Amino acid sequence: MSSRVVICGAGFLGSNIAKGLAIGVPGSATSHRIQISSRRPEKIHASLVPIIGEKHLLPPVAADITKPETLGPAFSEADVVVSLVGIMSGTPADYERIQWRGAENVAKAAKDAGAKLIHISAIGADPNSSIPYARTKALGEAAVFEANPEATIIRPSLVFGPGDGFFLRFANLSKYLPFLPVFGGGTSRFQPVFAGDIARLVEIISRRDSDVMKMTDGKIIEAGGPDIMTYRDIMKIVLYYTKRRRPIISLPFFVGKTQGFFLEKLPENLFTVTRDQVEQLKSDNVVNPCPPENHASFEDVIRKYSSSPLKSVHDILPTYIGP
Repeated sequence: MSSRVVICGAGFLGSNIAKGLAIGVPGSATSHRIQISSRRPEKIHASLVPIIGEKHLLPPVAADITKPETLGPAFSEADVVVSLVGIMSGTPADYERIQWRGAENVAKAAKDAGAKLIHISAIGADPNSSIPYARTKALGEAAVFEANPEATIIRPSLVFGPGDGFFLRFANLSKYLPFLPVFGGGTSRFQPVFAGDIARLVEIISRRDSDVMKMTDGKIIEAGGPDIMTYRDIMKIVLYYTKRRRPIISLPFFVGKTQGFFLEKLPENLFTVTRDQVEQLKSDNVVNPCPPENHASFEDVIRKYSSSPLKSVHDILPTYIGP
């Protein structure tokens, strides 16, 4: 059986999901044809051609999540829509327009098209947060379920893999900085999850098998990998695999906020940090050990429908960061 999957938005994680859908997971009887849709989808589409081949790719279709009238044509023949609605920096109005109302627009359009919606959110989504990113992620989730109750929401922790924006960034920073900074002692905890494992989860949900649907439809899935580590631990791992010796120095949170005040006003670059990103480091970013009833277990889904375990950072990091 062939399934038409529209990836709405792309970038690092979307590209990995496209690869996972094309390659598939052992045991799946479904083949997937993938359409990239965003405001300018051609570049991502072209980058995927040599990796997954033309036979798995449909022509890209431009769409703007802030303009609902563009989504209907993009989703018209979709069986599954994977929504990667999100930004990492911007004004509060930007976050509301994209992560809240944009997510709602995608959910409504997917529902109207009769397509299964898989919405990518984030661990830490909180409607009461003072941080626009976390607050609008939660408001977006609520809007998604209101418009499309059968949707599945995936909340990843820190996503890693070749081309990521975190481990690779600090590996590059370690070339230039005399030390690696952490804030507030670097005690906040993360549960890094491999992009390929998120792709596996999306592929499984995309099968539309009745047992999978019962397990995942209308559910939130918090996705973390097998390793829980502090921010300081992550810096140690980066230095270990890049074979560099740098002191790890803890800076007070107010220093990070001051840096962010100035750096967030400049064009984004290797050294960019925002005040909100520093504020988020005050909280852990790990899977809830006692999830509510409307949650499904990431590990359980992967264990039941895939033959290999979740990947550790130690399995993957040596393949893309190094001296």
